[in-house]
Amino acid sequence: MRKTGGQLAMLVVINGVLLVAGALISGGSFLSIFNLQSMASQVPEIGLLAIGVMLAMCAGNGGIDLSGIALANLSGVLSAVIVSSFLSATDSGTAFSLVFIAGAILTGFTGGLINGLLISRLNITPILCTLGTQMAFMGLAVVVSGGKAVTVGSPELLSSLGNDMLFEVPFSFLVFMVVAAVVAAVLKFTPYGLWLMLIGTNPKAAVYAGFPRNWVLIATYALSGTLSGLAGVIIAARNVNVKFDYGSSYLLIAILIAVMAGVKPEGGYGRVICVVLSAIALQLMSSLLNFGGLSNFVRDFAWGLLLLTFLAVGRYDIAGFLLPGRHLQTPSVPVPQAPK
Repeated sequence: MRKTGGQLAMLVVINGVLLVAGALISGGSFLSIFNLQSMASQVPEIGLLAIGVMLAMCAGNGGIDLSGIALANLSGVLSAVIVSSFLSATDSGTAFSLVFIAGAILTGFTGGLINGLLISRLNITPILCTLGTQMAFMGLAVVVSGGKAVTVGSPELLSSLGNDMLFEVPFSFLVFMVVAAVVAAVLKFTPYGLWLMLIGTNPKAAVYAGFPRNWVLIATYALSGTLSGLAGVIIAARNVNVKFDYGSSYLLIAILIAVMAGVKPEGGYGRVICVVLSAIALQLMSSLLNFGGLSNFVRDFAWGLLLLTFLAVGRYDIAGFLLPGRHLQTPSVPVPQAPK
């Protein structure tokens, strides 16, 4: 529990420091309502992918979902191509939007279900399985779209999801927060959440205890795929077009967000609220680099360096190495004495 609270407190402090630093560097314009709204509108798509990565990592056994952004792009492309064949975004905007959203989420769910079945039934290593499906999803998106951007247009409902505000907060950000809250509640208050964490902590003990391991893995990757499909909807809502190679750096960023949030790569631990705060912190960092006039190549280098740093901090007791006296303050467990 101490580690859990410490991770949450650290992320709160990091976000606070970034806000103060941005205000000082920009002379206050960093905290303008327009800039805050702009940053908030960019968080949902990568935040949804990061929650999917968190779920897969919590499953343990090297669990990870590398296919997230490829599946999100496929969801948008496939749904746009199919729906556009029988509905017009201009003449039937509401119907187009609803069918497009349903199609994208269904595509994401199906892709995640395929991942889960391959990993649970065929015992394929998750990192290799999702690497293969990542390439397959991207290839399918290229075939369906002919390698070109597919025009979604700006039907009113879909455009509102990507661009409108509710109480001065981007609607897409509110949707992201609601989805994050639902996932957090599922993990905390349902048997699935308990099974997922215990399977990630000790898979052999979980199997001997009778936990439905295969069902949990299938549900986990199906949920991750559904979040990718929803991310594909938000990507389409914020842009006029969808394309197979959108967000090429999102995979690295999603993994970095999960690691910054304290999700254990070996499985068994992860908190949605920490993933949300971590996603916000990464967006603040990105905006700070933009304010500093640094290129995207420098930003990608910074993300890679941050990922290695947080992996090292999580793997080794850095604080104990720097402050060895800290261990001397830890009370030892009393050893019972034999009766005289």
